Amino acid sequence: MLPTKFIVIFWIFLLPELINAQSIGFGCLGFVGGYGGYTYQQYNPQGLNNYIEYFNTFHSDSLSSPMNKFGKAQGYRFGINFFRAELNGFIITTKGFYQHISENNQTAFVSLSGNSSANYQVDLANWGLGIDLGISISKALSWKVLDAAFTYNTATFTNTINSPGPTTVIKKYENENPEVGYTIGTGFIISILDQYASIEGYIGYSQITINKMKSETGSDLTVNENSNQVMTNFISGGGLSTTIQLNVGFPL
Repeated sequence: MLPTKFIVIFWIFLLPELINAQSIGFGCLGFVGGYGGYTYQQYNPQGLNNYIEYFNTFHSDSLSSPMNKFGKAQGYRFGINFFRAELNGFIITTKGFYQHISENNQTAFVSLSGNSSANYQVDLANWGLGIDLGISISKALSWKVLDAAFTYNTATFTNTINSPGPTTVIKKYENENPEVGYTIGTGFIISILDQYASIEGYIGYSQITINKMKSETGSDLTVNENSNQVMTNFISGGGLSTTIQLNVGFPL
């Protein structure tokens, strides 16, 4: 919490000084606007993949094919550029965003009641607050030298078993409290309509950790389906992250 508050306070006090001291492009006081786009995220769900490995081994004689492991999710991101301005060729942006990504794997197997299927889905959602620091390469192209943000991450794991007839068992697990992570990377901005509209791309690293997962009834997700040991490393790390988005700006 402290680093994020520090960044917010820092920009609250710094931006007025920059506005008074520099000649700002993009309009009188810069731009405010929104954006939306597509996100691809790699992550390391060590605990979940161990859970799946056990599932594949335990049901090996009845599976049509092993269930795939998790680690690559995709989805969307929406956000607000609170402030974007050009200061003597340097571009400064403060932003906030919401992101939702998901991954789904399934397989079929033969149970005592007949042909059945298992469907596992991971949904990751996060709120982020960050800054971009970039430079103008040309009138139409800018390079985001640094794109960094703190994130607050939540996860949902849905385990669905479909058996013959009307029998469907759904178990849903969530982490109890948001867990703090971060993203850091670089990217580009291509102007479409004189800074009123642009395409923005990002590539970098996102750190994500989700420890314990709890069901709606209060039970913990265990290390495998036949164990009483609580899983403590549902997601143990992050990975490569890419985003492509459309920005729309309005002059201040």
